[in-house]
Amino acid sequence: MEDIFANLLLGFGVAFQPWHLLLITVGGVLGTIIGMLPGLGPATGVAVLLPMTFAMGPTAALITMTGVYIGAMFGGSRSSILINTPGDGAALAATFDGYPMAMQGRAESALAISAIASLIGGTIAAVLMTLLAEPVASFALKFGPAEYFMLMVTALSMTASMSKNNMFKGFLSMVIGLAIATIGIDAQSGSERFTFGILELQTGVDFLVVIIGIYAMGEVLKSFGALSEGSKKAQTKFGRIWISKEDWKRSKWPIMRSAPLGFIIGALPGAGGTMASLMSYNNEKQISKRSDEFGKGAIEGLAAPESANNAASIGAMIPMLSLGVPGSGTTAVMMGALLMLGIQPGPLLFTQYPETAWGLIAAMFVANIILAVVNIPLAGILVRVLATPPKVLYPIVLGLAFVGCYAIGSSIVDFYILIILGVVGIIMKRAKIPTAPMILAVIVGGMMEQSFRQAFRISNQDFSAFYSSTISQVLIVITVITVALPVISMIRQNKEKKALESELVRG
Repeated sequence: MEDIFANLLLGFGVAFQPWHLLLITVGGVLGTIIGMLPGLGPATGVAVLLPMTFAMGPTAALITMTGVYIGAMFGGSRSSILINTPGDGAALAATFDGYPMAMQGRAESALAISAIASLIGGTIAAVLMTLLAEPVASFALKFGPAEYFMLMVTALSMTASMSKNNMFKGFLSMVIGLAIATIGIDAQSGSERFTFGILELQTGVDFLVVIIGIYAMGEVLKSFGALSEGSKKAQTKFGRIWISKEDWKRSKWPIMRSAPLGFIIGALPGAGGTMASLMSYNNEKQISKRSDEFGKGAIEGLAAPESANNAASIGAMIPMLSLGVPGSGTTAVMMGALLMLGIQPGPLLFTQYPETAWGLIAAMFVANIILAVVNIPLAGILVRVLATPPKVLYPIVLGLAFVGCYAIGSSIVDFYILIILGVVGIIMKRAKIPTAPMILAVIVGGMMEQSFRQAFRISNQDFSAFYSSTISQVLIVITVITVALPVISMIRQNKEKKALESELVRG
């Protein structure tokens, strides 16, 4: 413990240097702006700003990239709350209750709690990283292909079961997402699947295109009626950007519970902030006494995933720093930058480059505080996007959607996919089919398939590989409980409803 404390003091000495403080602030602000733009997100932000770091030393470069990364996680929820369009996958869950809060005239509270939850979640994760970097990295090494497959099955089941009233629709949404994930060239056999002879579909459909299509395009197409009527239900006058005591009372424990969960999931290579935020949202919905308010503007439904995705971004640093294995797309870009600067991430990083490693950890604490201070005052400006007339706002959203979409793959075909998915989004909304299971399935579908096939091949086609390890068994139990609880709850509610109806008939 004394060694950890001494190393952390060394790190803060590095992070508090004026030049490094400036880099954290500038990187955080740029990351926040990039995170708000649909289709970009932290990985693109770090990649775009990467050339700026080549003239810096390794420590300054890593600190700058960390500021951009955490800033993008803060910023992603802004567009989710204001225009129902996630900046990236990790901000997807913020649309479920953040946007309804804004539509109810509670945008100030939504923006404030997202920044507060991100600050607390990120700080808790930074503390956990300081204390648990080595044990968590060792635990992550125990996940083989079979365990990763079961982890994704659990995550998908948890997300699909969020539709308590109609789980069938939740699993239908998941199946649609898995079908989209199969489009393209199969990584193992090399055969084309569902490309219909279109060259651009050979690389598959990027999940960011799906997110932008379902949310940005769907929102614009759905709002054509508002354009013709000239009506808009969003608030136009805004007060102080803060939360009430009741909001804090409802949010504090979801924030505290979601941070460790997000941190652990983030430490698993490839899991990412999207899985962390959706799992934390589902957890809170399952245990909440106000579960019926989720999806209608429950503040804890926004606070929990915001805490989890920020914690996951810090957790993703562990395998990159400790094992030399990127924990996310963003850390893969950061790892490439370190390699170009002559530093090999891995077990020896903390002993050979203590200033860089511990300076990074200290920068996480500092970045979270700076970004909370920056984001809450800026929220007063950002929230006024809602006051923009629909005839101005929706063309801007549409333009951002197409620009973001083209930036992803530089393909005109993605424009057609965008429009098709926008229509699909409207149909799903009118049919009350949840979109979250579909989005998560698109994100993890490819990795899930490959993990299954690898495990099946390694075990000589023995299905026992998927339930033989302790980790897999725990995940199976969680999956069964996750699916069973909503069913039991629904049966109980039906019985109570019938009992009430019979009493009324007797009366």
